[in-house]
Amino acid sequence: MTIQKEIYAQFNDGKIIYSFTLKNKLGVEVKILNFGGIITSIKTPDKRGRIENITLGHDSLQHYIDDNSYLGATIGRYGNRIANGKFILEDTLYTLAKNNPPNHLHGGYMGFDKMIWKATSKTNKNSVSLTLNYVSKDMEEGFPGNLHTTVSYSLTSDNSLEIVYEAKTDKKTIVNLTNHAYFNLSGSFSNDILDHQVQINANKMLPIDEFLIPTGDMALVENTPFDFRTFKSIGKDIYIDNKQLKFGSGYDHCWALENQNQGVRLVAKAYHKDSGRLLEVFSDEPGIQFYSGNHLSGKYQLRTGFCLETQHYPDSPNQKNFPSVELKPNEIYTSNTSYKFSIQ
Repeated sequence: MTIQKEIYAQFNDGKIIYSFTLKNKLGVEVKILNFGGIITSIKTPDKRGRIENITLGHDSLQHYIDDNSYLGATIGRYGNRIANGKFILEDTLYTLAKNNPPNHLHGGYMGFDKMIWKATSKTNKNSVSLTLNYVSKDMEEGFPGNLHTTVSYSLTSDNSLEIVYEAKTDKKTIVNLTNHAYFNLSGSFSNDILDHQVQINANKMLPIDEFLIPTGDMALVENTPFDFRTFKSIGKDIYIDNKQLKFGSGYDHCWALENQNQGVRLVAKAYHKDSGRLLEVFSDEPGIQFYSGNHLSGKYQLRTGFCLETQHYPDSPNQKNFPSVELKPNEIYTSNTSYKFSIQ
């Protein structure tokens, strides 16, 4: 297990951005920046022994600064959308950036994905870890409270990338952290992901309106294009004439995961037959946003990557029936997700 640190880029004011490379003995390699907590690449072997990158990334810091697809980024303070960029907390109305009009998305114009994090690393027998720390000041991007946030990435000897999020606040606030890695298990980003098989352990999903905000209802997935309870190719139903698919321009919805009180459990899988790569997602979160890369453009074309973002539900601050995203002083926000890579 090794971790290497190298200079990735430097700002005009002299601030240095570092890239950290985590490796294990089985050929898995993960690169992470202390800018935005961005996972720039994940290299894993296929069934033929070829080691290839399976997550979308950019070639320079400027591309990440300009990026509006959140490739590989740590998302905060609030992952996903908040309707009309507003929420009420303790009778106070808070107004956020409407950076995804008419809604707030992924923390705003300068969310956690655009911040420089303090980095420390640690190596032991069975894992190598990178820990990033960032203090989000009170009212940064409109969110209340000074939020002390820690995100730890651990690559294990059994090919798991474990991500642990923690946060503390000095004032009641809302928190919903996630990672926005785009996967393409084929190892070739010129291929779309429609032939990938996906399984999501959920009987229900959250219907959205035309602005991609949950209606507040829960819909059974049975007999709908959203039924991924057993493996199904992403492309099988994506072009069906369905109002929800039209609203999302494909899959861009949150599934209400099963066994929400059981802590970390298997919540989703993805499989690519030709490469033999299997991705398993474990998490203690109540929801997962499955996004089929419907708006990728430029370097990466439409649907050349998919996301499985573990999180609380979108727009939870305005939906009283959804699991709470409120964090009080003297409480600790924690969230655990791991991506396990194997060959099948």
